[in-house]
Amino acid sequence: MPGHSYKHIEVTGSSTKGIDDAIATAVVKAGSSLHNLHWFEVIDTRGYIEGNQVKHWQVTVKIGFRIDD
Repeated sequence: MPGHSYKHIEVTGSSTKGIDDAIATAVVKAGSSLHNLHWFEVIDTRGYIEGNQVKHWQVTVKIGFRIDD
């Protein structure tokens, strides 16, 4: 049985709820146009501050997916 090959992309998700929601947003968005998603890796985390409060988070993830055989 041959091994699988994978490709990866970087996607940035944002959320006013939190980091986990920003990650989920990025994964869902990538899944809307790609298939065989297998893993993600958080690359960068940022936030936006307004009035001394965190207003939203941005999380960049590397998402790996299997290339069709």
